[in-house]
Amino acid sequence: MIRRHYEVYDLDCANCAQKVEDAVASLPGVREAHLNFMTRALDVTVEEGSEENLEDRIRKAIDRTEPDAYLVVPGEDGHAQERHEHEHHEHAHHSHEHEHDEHEHEHDEHEHHHDKEEGSDAKRYVFIALAVVCFAAGLIMSRMGAAVWVQALVFAAATILGGYETMIKGFKNLTRLNIDETLLMTIAVIAAFALKEFPEAAGVAILFTIGELLEDKAVDRSREQIEALANIRAEEAELLGEDEESRTVPADTVHIGDRILIAPFERIPLDGIVEEGESALDTSALTGESIPQTAGPGSEVMSGMVNGDSVLKVRVTHEFEDSAASRILSMVQESASRKGQSERFITRFARIYTPVVVIGAVLLMAIPPLLGLGAFSEWLHRALVFMVASCPCALVISVPLGFFAGIGAASRKGILVKGGKYVELLAEASIAAFDKTGTLTKGSLKVAQTLPLGDASESSGDLLALAAAAERFSAHPMAKAICEAAGSEIEAAEDIRERPGHGVMAVVNGREVSVGSRRMLEDMGIPTDALPDAQVYMTVNGRPAAAFRMQDAVREDVPELISGLISLGVRRCVMLTGDSARAAEETAVETGISDYYAELLPEQKVERMKDLSREGKVFFVGDGINDAPVLAEADVGVAMGLGSDAAIETADIVLVDSRPSRLLDAIRLFRRVMGVVRFNIAFALTVKALVLILAVFGLAPMWAAVLADTGVALAAVLNSVRLLRA
Repeated sequence: MIRRHYEVYDLDCANCAQKVEDAVASLPGVREAHLNFMTRALDVTVEEGSEENLEDRIRKAIDRTEPDAYLVVPGEDGHAQERHEHEHHEHAHHSHEHEHDEHEHEHDEHEHHHDKEEGSDAKRYVFIALAVVCFAAGLIMSRMGAAVWVQALVFAAATILGGYETMIKGFKNLTRLNIDETLLMTIAVIAAFALKEFPEAAGVAILFTIGELLEDKAVDRSREQIEALANIRAEEAELLGEDEESRTVPADTVHIGDRILIAPFERIPLDGIVEEGESALDTSALTGESIPQTAGPGSEVMSGMVNGDSVLKVRVTHEFEDSAASRILSMVQESASRKGQSERFITRFARIYTPVVVIGAVLLMAIPPLLGLGAFSEWLHRALVFMVASCPCALVISVPLGFFAGIGAASRKGILVKGGKYVELLAEASIAAFDKTGTLTKGSLKVAQTLPLGDASESSGDLLALAAAAERFSAHPMAKAICEAAGSEIEAAEDIRERPGHGVMAVVNGREVSVGSRRMLEDMGIPTDALPDAQVYMTVNGRPAAAFRMQDAVREDVPELISGLISLGVRRCVMLTGDSARAAEETAVETGISDYYAELLPEQKVERMKDLSREGKVFFVGDGINDAPVLAEADVGVAMGLGSDAAIETADIVLVDSRPSRLLDAIRLFRRVMGVVRFNIAFALTVKALVLILAVFGLAPMWAAVLADTGVALAAVLNSVRLLRA
């Protein structure tokens, strides 16, 4: 599969965006298409071999559904974009004298479109002001008894000035048999004029345009706030040469192993390790933590952090696209493609609702007059009010916006969410499951005690050195602790074999050495009843030689997390660990966890997770590569930190700063998101249902229908935008 990222500009509403998404998704070879109305981002997944002329096919699909919208290809310059905006510009000549790199193109494109939108808004303000003047003049003339044709002329001018954009779009949609709010509004205005209701026609056109303008402003404001949340990536870096001189280069041209200079108060462009300098770093953009973090030689730094008042020289450890800021941006941008049940419901609802309401309006216009229940003109007016009130934009925009605003607010706290689906699931989860080492505990294990076993004659230091030789290449935290305790001089080993959940086998100086769990000894047929309780055991030539007791401190905020989860209504907190029963019990008592399962193999963790999932919605929190299968099995997988690629790829939520208590912030925020979303749905449906019923009985004027459309949409948008400040 091949993924392509684009932007779509000049979309009128979220309902229009949904139509474009459906049109693009139906193209041959396109497996998936997701268009985010808020960010304008269009992500398309196509089968290999189907990407030929993809942009042209997408542009044609957009033109069929929303002719005023146009596609922007990242990296394509503004002049090239303009050639695609409207067909009548196809013969225009454009200059390409100046060459810019991709980052400058993207900046120029955004400036270009922003300037166009500002100019368009200024024109709309002027026309609305003129329309209001004409409308007031028409009312005065009607009071003074002016001729009907004079009144019609003045109100027509007010209607055209106030609603010409709406009517142009409405006629275009009519030619394409595309039913939307602009077409319904155009029909309503023309019919009102035909019924000689001139003030109502002009007033509705002006009121609709004002409502649209206010709604657009609210959406644009939320767009700016969302974009500001994601503005954490530096696009340029100061690359250090062999002569220690720096030069400015695009950050994506810097490679692993290169050295970069971070000037005071500059944003760090790539992940790396500090080689020279010491400074206080502002990590709030990544973690939400306001207290600066001190960094010096040997410290790891992540892109997106802001340097303090000292110069740092950093050795790059990750490519630009794999650095922390890029990962965070990617997760936030892709979150729109994973829709929750509420979003999917609204999408399906809108597809059915609008055609049904339009058919209802036609029946309302035709059947009562045929039954002799009133004049055709009266029922036509009721049908028009019915149609105008029916547009589902308030729902289609406010529900996705609510989720996206919540995801944006979470990202400010260092909580990355891969989609609205997981906002819903975490808000509803009733069971919490945790890994132990590195999640509930700090993961910085140390060998607390070395116990010789059997007839072992070596000293504790010799036993540690022997175990370290076997464990040298293992990534397990306990293996690393043994190697650290043994020191830097570690002997070479041969025939190293590792069995996950059991241990490591190797040959060291001709002796067969096995280092692992109690389970490893049992598999070897060695009795364990008389052995001391420990996390790691070592055998030499098949006989017990040593036991190593490990020590790992519980994270300071874990007891607060467990008590907080219980107070939030999470009915069960469970620990799943491969550690010994003694270590698991100690951690459970210290943290307040009621249930634990110890000495589990990775596959046994997955089985336990399946059992928990049968009891209710469950989220699992882990950090290591071994946790990836369990993260995938849980309803919501939560990864600690940006360290393990496997865990991050599999997880649905990432806690950037590795603080488990951030989960409490996430659950509270996501429950608030769900409250706002459900309120918006209920509010919009209630108001629309009320106006539709009143329209049937002739009790709803046209302005009430406009308020049920743009007014409700504006109120729902403003309600959703509040989440950005959560």
